[in-house]
Order: sequence, then structure tokens, then C-alpha cells
Amino acid sequence: MPKTRSQSRYAPDRGLTTRMVTTMFLIGLLYVVFVGVLLALLKNAWPVILLIAGVLFIAQFWFSDRIAAFSMGAREVTPEQAPGLHGTVDRVCALADIPKPRVAIADSDLPNAFATGRNERTALVCVTTGLLRRLEPEELEGVLAHELSHVAHRDVAVMTIASFLGVLAGVMTRVALYTGLGRTSRDSTTTLVALLIPLVSAVVYVISFLLTRLLSRYRELSADRSAALLTGRPSALASALTKVTGEMAKIPTKDLRRAEPFNAFWFAPAFSSKESLSRLLSSHPTLEQRLDQLGRISAQLGRA
Repeated sequence: MPKTRSQSRYAPDRGLTTRMVTTMFLIGLLYVVFVGVLLALLKNAWPVILLIAGVLFIAQFWFSDRIAAFSMGAREVTPEQAPGLHGTVDRVCALADIPKPRVAIADSDLPNAFATGRNERTALVCVTTGLLRRLEPEELEGVLAHELSHVAHRDVAVMTIASFLGVLAGVMTRVALYTGLGRTSRDSTTTLVALLIPLVSAVVYVISFLLTRLLSRYRELSADRSAALLTGRPSALASALTKVTGEMAKIPTKDLRRAEPFNAFWFAPAFSSKESLSRLLSSHPTLEQRLDQLGRISAQLGRA
């Protein structure tokens, strides 16, 4: 029988739970307001609006993890194909007392890892060949413990749902522009609707984006903390973080640019340039913040 979240040995994080619940409530409220505004502005198109909203939500929730894994080139491997990787995953799962996820490798020199899945039954953890070449066994264990913490704490599913509204807002803007609402008309009401829909969609997108970014940054710190406490080796995770971040500078810009859209999934973000706007709006806290937290945990464990 699959284990429930309460049975996991990952340290509980009330701060993460509170932030997830708050984010979901605010996103849900924003979603209701957004659809309500669309229905009010497009009275004759409400069946289309509800249909698009429903289809997109189902697609986002059920297929986003598979799409992300496919887009990042994840290839599921057996214990015979990758015995060392499977052995490390087995150790982390035994430590955390959680079901073993599917294990995959992405053929990329980009040193990174990610986990996807709505729950523990559908979870997949993936590492790149670049990460496997660069990390020592204890560093890899820390990275995998970090990624599996996301699955155990269910924040992967929350992020998937939370990001849906931004996707919907963008789609609705395009629908409004491509269905004739953006054409010039002598009807002042039609003109007003044509102006309001993109404006409302833009506001909704910005708010949902900021909410998910705030949650994303905290969940990365939470995963670092949970992994360090679970393995008892925060220094190994700190070493992996430092090594991965340093090696990013050696990766070709075109490869970084290809990986950048999936930064919310990665263990460490990939930036294509120092001036990239993604740095300012990053889904991850800074390396300094993450290392500082791991240093404090190391000190606490040393005094224990």
C-alpha cells in the first residue's frame, strides 16, 4: 500500500504547508474572479470560456509533468542500465521511508536534476549525464534527497496547479485577439471589451506569476533543509550546489537558453546570461541564501 505524506521521514515544514495553502486559496480566488470577469465581458461566449478553462486545467494537472519530462529529454532507466543511480535513489527512499519513484536520465552536459509527479505514485526523478559525471556519491545523494523532498511534501502538485492560472490568462488573451474582439468597431462596448480582456489577463498573469515565484523560492529552501536533515550531511549538499552552479558557466549559451524555460523544475537554475531577466524573477533563492541556510543546519547538527 502506498505510504501517505504523514509516514515520510522528511522533516515536516509548517511554513511550506502554510504557504502552499495560502497560495492555493489566493490562486483559486483569482481564478474565480478572472473567469467571472470574462463571463461578464463575453456574455455570449460563456460556454467556450468554461470549456477552454476546463480543458486547460485538466491538461495542466494531468500532463504537465509528462510534458516537462519529455521536453527535458528524460529517459527512464532500469537498475541494470544505471545501477549506481538506482542504488542512491534506493538509499534515499529507505531513509525517507517513501515509495521509490521512476528513475530517469537526461542526456545533457548541463549538470542538473529534477523531479515531477502529481503524487508519490506518479513521481519521476531525473538527473542529467552532466550531473552524474561531476558529482561524488554523497553529493548526488544530497541532490536526490532534495528532489524527492518536493515529491514527499507535495509541492510539485501545488506548483502545477498554481501555475495553471497564468497559462489560462495568456491563452484567453490570445483567444480574445484572434476571435475578432480586437478589431476596430463603432460599438463602444465591443471596443471596451477588446481593451479590457488583455488588460485583465495581464494583471491576472502578473499576480499569479508573483505568487508562484514566492512559493517556489521558499520550497527550494525547504527542500534543501529537508534533504540536509534527512541525510545528516548538509556539507555534501552545499558542495553539490556550489559545484553545479560553478559548472553552469562552462555550459554553451544555446544549451542554457534551451534549459531556462524549465528553471522551476531544476535543482539549480540555468541562466543564459548575467543580464537575463530570469535572474531577477528567479524561481530559486540565490546560491548565497541556500549555502547560508545549509551552514546553519551544519552548525546545529554539530552541536546536537
